Amino acid sequence: MATGRRSAARRVPGRPARFSGPVVATDLGLQFPEALSYTQWMRAGRSVARIATTSAWFVGDWLVCGQNRYQDRYREAVEAVGLDYQTVRNYAWVARRFPVERRRDGVSFQHHAEVASLDPPEQDRLLAEAEERGWSRNVLRTQVQNAKRGGETAAAGPVVQPLKVDQDRVARWMRAAAEAGTSLESWMIGCLDRAATHVLSDVEVPVLVPGQAPGTGEPAVPGA
Repeated sequence: MATGRRSAARRVPGRPARFSGPVVATDLGLQFPEALSYTQWMRAGRSVARIATTSAWFVGDWLVCGQNRYQDRYREAVEAVGLDYQTVRNYAWVARRFPVERRRDGVSFQHHAEVASLDPPEQDRLLAEAEERGWSRNVLRTQVQNAKRGGETAAAGPVVQPLKVDQDRVARWMRAAAEAGTSLESWMIGCLDRAATHVLSDVEVPVLVPGQAPGTGEPAVPGA
């Protein structure tokens, strides 16, 4: 089971998810009052997202512990507590690929699942970029597919795409980049990434496929 050991480079994820204000959480769902502001609704949504990610890690870590310590009984225990083994074993596969100290609380469990089949250095690189640039899961999936093409992509190097832009527009972009405290190139890439995320946001493909590692055809838990 993953431990709580801290890394000098990353803070161990651990901000608790709480519902504050008028939103009431029960075992069967959320209750919203009639007088609910947009800000309060958004705050509740952020808590829901954090709970979903935290719960996935909890399930994964619990399964890994059972696999390590109670191999002859843990599958029976999984079903006894009301979980479907064929579905949640993917959570264990992702949890095993990411010890607690390598998990990033700036991206979701599903982001981690997308890169779980890669080597650790590549996982860290892509998750860092996803966190910095605000990539959606689908945008990250595209980056993973590019990374899996391996040497061909690396040998080709960065793609250079010439643009014909008038000077006034370039000057305006440069001012915006300076205001954001970044380079023009980084600012442009960030804007394009966000635009692509917005366009592709309606195209959702489930990450956790029962019996398979996310994004691959490999068994989620080898030998299970």
